[in-house]
Amino acid sequence: MSPDNHIPKLLDDALEQFATLPGIGRRTALRLALFVLDSPKENVEHFASSLVRLKQEVKFCPKCRMISEEGACPFCSDSRRDHSTVCVVESLRDVISIENTGQYKGLYHILGGVISPLDGIGPADLPIDELVRRIEEDGIKEVIFALSTGMEGETTAFYIYKRISSLPIIVTALVRGVGFGDDLEYVDELTLGRSISNRQVFNP
Repeated sequence: MSPDNHIPKLLDDALEQFATLPGIGRRTALRLALFVLDSPKENVEHFASSLVRLKQEVKFCPKCRMISEEGACPFCSDSRRDHSTVCVVESLRDVISIENTGQYKGLYHILGGVISPLDGIGPADLPIDELVRRIEEDGIKEVIFALSTGMEGETTAFYIYKRISSLPIIVTALVRGVGFGDDLEYVDELTLGRSISNRQVFNP
């Protein structure tokens, strides 16, 4: 039994695991754990199996770092996409948000983070060299920055710009004021779609 709330340890252990998820507090964790407890065994087993398979079997696209079951991701392997345009984003969440607008038909490059010295993340920890290589080898004509408007996002965009500014490409950014990352949940699809269509030349 947990010493502070006298609930069974098995339930308390489940609460602790649910509470590690983003945005899940103790009360919501309890609600989720009780829902699982009341669910049919086969449903819970399928749910748990899906999570294990997600972690063990999902791979990353060697080009853009998008999740993929094997080889190139659905974007990089789709001949209908514009392979001359690459949108640089921080995470998979940003890709999903942009795709929901229906306004972008190019490819992506997922950094998996931004430059943040306080968190021990430097340029070498991000797939920036891979982006430069794509531009040089794959006929990329435009790079779009869709990173956060905070200090870390702007530092990352500026660093990448310095790396690629000498290459024969156009570098653009979403209309200033549209934030990604932690701010993405506040941007509606219409606003985001317009910021993509009306993107501006990047001016560091």
